[in-house]
Amino acid sequence: MILAQTAAATALPRQAETINTASDETLITRIAAGDQVALRALFARYEVRLYRFLVNMVRDERLAEELLGDVFLDVWRHAVQFEARAAVSTWLLAIGRYKALSALRRRTDVNLDDKMACAIADSRDDPEVVLQKKETGEVLRKCVAALSPAQGQTIDLVYYHEKTISEVAQIVGISEATVKTRMFYGRKNLAEMVRAA
Repeated sequence: MILAQTAAATALPRQAETINTASDETLITRIAAGDQVALRALFARYEVRLYRFLVNMVRDERLAEELLGDVFLDVWRHAVQFEARAAVSTWLLAIGRYKALSALRRRTDVNLDDKMACAIADSRDDPEVVLQKKETGEVLRKCVAALSPAQGQTIDLVYYHEKTISEVAQIVGISEATVKTRMFYGRKNLAEMVRAA
């Protein structure tokens, strides 16, 4: 009896260790078989990156949290349909992007017109904000946020999420040439904004 309890007690840490080192594709296969532990492991692996991506798209933390839950609910429901034509992270970002765009279309309080957003006057900065702007990371983050949504999203996917041009094209649903064009103009505009800041 004691031997069986000891074996069971050591099997649990080994199982957790195995699940944490499993590949994304293995986790998806286990999720498709109904393994909730695998879903929790995948969630823990991508929660922060996907949440940040969603917040950048919808500009609303609470909505991004809801969308994050929706993404993983879809993963739970549709893991069986995952065909591994792209990386799991690419699949998750594509689901997240679709959900974010759907949420933005439903919102009536957000106007997605770039011309209107550029016409809003910048309020005066207080001393604390002036100090924050001196930090390179903060300046860069603000400059990326000031890019058009298409350019900002492309820059975010390539540099933060380390996606290739072809993966970005799959996630966003555009041609690779369009991704390259957005990258070119996004980097150009970003360089000008950083210089001005």
